[in-house]
Amino acid sequence: IIKQKEKSCLIIEHDLLFLDYISDRIMVFLGDPGRHGIAEGPYENRDALNLFLKEVNITVRRDPSTKRPRINKPESYLDKVQKSQGVYYSE
Repeated sequence: IIKQKEKSCLIIEHDLLFLDYISDRIMVFLGDPGRHGIAEGPYENRDALNLFLKEVNITVRRDPSTKRPRINKPESYLDKVQKSQGVYYSE
């Protein structure tokens, strides 16, 4: 309906796969919950997800066969490679 009527919509979501699937752009909210917040963006999906995942120190890769996002184990080979490249959300 949103695309059909050419309107904008703000969706609050915590599921990264769903958010990446439905969004054209994403805003990232950072800060200290309940005390101080910063709204960043809107960004292109990849940039927003990289910013958020860097903040929480998590790397995500795409499974080659299913194309679904998979969280890398902390300190695993893929985690270290992606962090060294500054790529927290790999497409």
